[in-house]
Amino acid sequence: MSNVTRKHTALPKAQILIEALPWLTRHRGKTVVVKFGGNAMIDSELKAAFAQDIVFLHHAGLKPVVVHGGGPQISAALDRHGIVSEFKAGLRVTTEDAMDVVRMVLAGQVQRELVGLLNQHGPLAVGLTGEDAHTITATKHQPTIDGQLVDIGRVGEITAIDTGAIEALLADGRIPVVSSIARSQDDGHVYNVNADTAAAALAAALDAETLMVLTDVEGLYEDWPNSDEVISRLTATQLEKLLPELASGMVPKMEGCLHAVRNGVTTARVIDGRVQHSILLEIFTDEGIGTMVVPDEEETGDVA
Repeated sequence: MSNVTRKHTALPKAQILIEALPWLTRHRGKTVVVKFGGNAMIDSELKAAFAQDIVFLHHAGLKPVVVHGGGPQISAALDRHGIVSEFKAGLRVTTEDAMDVVRMVLAGQVQRELVGLLNQHGPLAVGLTGEDAHTITATKHQPTIDGQLVDIGRVGEITAIDTGAIEALLADGRIPVVSSIARSQDDGHVYNVNADTAAAALAAALDAETLMVLTDVEGLYEDWPNSDEVISRLTATQLEKLLPELASGMVPKMEGCLHAVRNGVTTARVIDGRVQHSILLEIFTDEGIGTMVVPDEEETGDVA
């Protein structure tokens, strides 16, 4: 291969790096909370790509914080323990026995694996749960179904966030990996909390620049199932109007995005975790992918 040819084949790589420059400048030093979930959590190639993306953000001068749940892994473990998985109002009914399994799977399996993947790239990741240093505090959550309060066991509603431990880790150049378990505000128990909700609450409390929620769809669809056109950008008020029409799985994700941008987070995004390196595409390219939610006052003109 001649020198001239070699220069030309390398050129697109340089152009890609240069395209990232304004985004690198904009995001440097900013906190980004990433909710890890969906297929990216099960597929080994997607898991490895996710870990690379998070480490890239770290080395690019951002401060990533990872929050995870573990629905599929919890269901599998409950099966192995002979505990039936039951859902009410879109939330897992969590008995005392089930809570022991949830805690074991989230803190002892999913989190450990993620910390291990990140730490292949250096002494970076530190795992914690919401129980550590009072990071997440919750009370018992009782959803209303058909006008009646329903007891779904050890499912928590977040009442307080203490960011001290996470901020100390970030200041030390580490990547916190947080399992969505909360300490109890009032009864000495621990609670299973929705990981989308936990990520949003942490993003707001950390004054993050961005909340990113990985999911198994391309984003928020304009008119599903009649159209697969994705809404690329919408304001908090526009999202609020859409919430009643959304599929149940998207509700905690989009409610989380709404909570985040209404509480100081600059942008909240739902992105397709089935696409390798979707986080980098979203943060460092002009196109972006998925759906971005912005605070009302920042919107000018029509939504693209």
